[in-house]
Amino acid sequence: MTLTADDIDALYRSHARAMVTFFGQRTFDADAAVDLVAETFAVAIACRATCRAADVDERAAWLYGIARNQLHGWYRRGAIERRALERVGLERPPLVDADVERIEELAGLREQRRRVAALLERLPVDARTAVRMRVVEERSYSEMARTLGVSEQTIRARVSRGLRSLAGSLGVEVETGTARGGTATGAGHV
Repeated sequence: MTLTADDIDALYRSHARAMVTFFGQRTFDADAAVDLVAETFAVAIACRATCRAADVDERAAWLYGIARNQLHGWYRRGAIERRALERVGLERPPLVDADVERIEELAGLREQRRRVAALLERLPVDARTAVRMRVVEERSYSEMARTLGVSEQTIRARVSRGLRSLAGSLGVEVETGTARGGTATGAGHV
């Protein structure tokens, strides 16, 4: 059965707020969270004829499958797009401070940032350094290997171990990006 405009509207009303939180907790970026919600619903509208969900729970699962795909795409293209926009001097209009604060509050980003920083400090020095260089400083593996005087394979292993340790401590499933034992549903408007 093809989803109707009313079905998509119901999905939005039921899941938009929770989805902003879902994205905010994974991107640590309120602007990106709002964009990803919009992209998720744009894909849902475009692909509604392919949805075979029989009930509300299956529709939510279908929607969050789209959301996870959008998040993975954001991770892949994020650094490239940011650099391209900077090169040509373009900038997306930012959210107003009140919007950013509200999204950060809903997603618990301040507490998450403190928690990640504390957990990062607990990592072994080599893993902590590798994660900081790769994630925070956005350095390439080859640059990191040259700087630290080790092989690129060693750097990749350190980053991987560090990120897996952080993910495990945060209760995040590395492959799916969902919180363990958590649900991906919610109610209300953004």
